[in-house]
Amino acid sequence: MFRNLFANVRAKSPLVHNITNYVTVNDCANIVLACGASPIMADDAAEVEDITSLCAGLNLNIGTLNSRTIPSMLLAGHTANRLGRPVVLDPVGAGASHLRTETALRLLREVKFTVIRGNISEIRTLAAGSGTTKGVDADAVTGAIDIVADGERAFCIRNGHPMMSAVTGTGCQLSALTAAFCAANPDKPLEAAAAAVCAMGLAGEAAHSRLSRLDGNATYRNYIIDAVYNMTPEQLEEGARYEMR
Repeated sequence: MFRNLFANVRAKSPLVHNITNYVTVNDCANIVLACGASPIMADDAAEVEDITSLCAGLNLNIGTLNSRTIPSMLLAGHTANRLGRPVVLDPVGAGASHLRTETALRLLREVKFTVIRGNISEIRTLAAGSGTTKGVDADAVTGAIDIVADGERAFCIRNGHPMMSAVTGTGCQLSALTAAFCAANPDKPLEAAAAAVCAMGLAGEAAHSRLSRLDGNATYRNYIIDAVYNMTPEQLEEGARYEMR
């Protein structure tokens, strides 16, 4: 199943618009390139509608949230919804501050998201605070065991390596990767999100196997991107470790 989803990313090379974390924007762009898609990073309100209209998918990440980019995210989200393009939300730090929490909840109220990708505390914060939303096709809760669910089915995924937590931005990269997979497979959002999660985890495993005793988290970060770049659809299919619930 995942083989075809990844092959679609390579074949279609979808253009993905990212309004994302300044700390990891370069890594997000590179992970999108590594999987075979094309990234574009634009966050000015004067152009986000034009940029989003050119793209097959949208990734919104509130990791370095500021008042200038909140309207940009809303405009981009509305445009993607109007055009029927998949949208991914990464609610980084939701629950840590009033601004982050309220912005994430506003985005949920005003934009229909294809996937929400967060850790358990972020997802719990949104679930507790979102009374009325426009609906979400899939949630991806990442941690030691990753869960991707749509309310009816769930993938319990066991790919990955603990050292991934030592690299800032692996979650941000995963959200960008998820947007690429969903852009290439818009009719299968749950499966596309699960495939992206498996691919990122598998890359973490492959990257760790390359490390020498002198290597650290900076080398590991680069190896993760390299592992996605070199991964084949067949390797993803064979290496994905998951069960359905």
